[in-house]
Amino acid sequence: MAEQTMAGRALALPQSIGRRALWQRRHLFERLQPYLYLLPVIITLGIWIYWPLVRTVYLSFFQWNLLPTTPMIYVGWENYRRILGLPEMQQAIRNTVVYTLGIMPLSVIIPLIVALFTDNIGKRWRNLYRGLIFIPMLIAPVVVSIIWRWLLNPTVGIVNYALTGGTFAEPINFFRGETIAIWTIIGITGWKLVGFSTLIFSAAITNINRDYIEAASIDGANYRQIVRSIILPLLSPTVLLLVMLSVLLVSQWSFAYINVLTQGGPLGATTNVYYILYTYGFRTFAIGWSSAAAVILFITFGLLAAGLLSLINRYSFYDS
Repeated sequence: MAEQTMAGRALALPQSIGRRALWQRRHLFERLQPYLYLLPVIITLGIWIYWPLVRTVYLSFFQWNLLPTTPMIYVGWENYRRILGLPEMQQAIRNTVVYTLGIMPLSVIIPLIVALFTDNIGKRWRNLYRGLIFIPMLIAPVVVSIIWRWLLNPTVGIVNYALTGGTFAEPINFFRGETIAIWTIIGITGWKLVGFSTLIFSAAITNINRDYIEAASIDGANYRQIVRSIILPLLSPTVLLLVMLSVLLVSQWSFAYINVLTQGGPLGATTNVYYILYTYGFRTFAIGWSSAAAVILFITFGLLAAGLLSLINRYSFYDS
């Protein structure tokens, strides 16, 4: 009888160990399952975002022209010292500041005003105007550039024809004037962004709890007071978000128009940090300078993004 009991225990022991191992594997899989779902995204980000970033930092310490037969010469921090001392880089930085400040009325202020004034129109007309105002955002930047180059042509352009009363006397060269060229690029960039920003503001206004507005109206507040005391504070997260997007992305948004319409001219008057980075990398093949400029750009805009996010978290007013 004792021998049978010991034999049963001996047979049950492997079964118990097998069940425990199976439970441990299942428990491990359950813990790893969320990360397995994220694995394709992590791999994609690693290949397309982080590896190029690491490679850019690495190349910024070398002198190279992208040719496989040409040796890479280590120069250390020399690329950074040279790139920051170049007059064209300093001009590009100044122009980037001008682009950033110039785009704010077109990407934030005017869309906010349009969204406020069109909030009370009928649903059918509201949908129509939203569709019409968003059309520029759907057009490819190269196509937009071609259209505006034709409209602003100094000899046959409709804009010059209207400004000179149909005589084309002393036409304005919008893309070759040192002072006006950068504002022309800003205007084209803003024209494309107005619809996008207006829809963002319109959606934010729609999400505001109407009970606040009705209560203020019952208390005798007029529309101006409602906008100042209720709508604008509740729109502060959206306003700050669009300000941040404008600061961080205006150079990228304007790149296509600079490349097609002015090529950074005249005399660098319309270049910006993105375009000069492209020029060093793909026109002069100074890959070390281009990589150094890209690293400087990444660090600068990263710090700006961190500061702007801090401002958003500090000064945004939420309905909660």
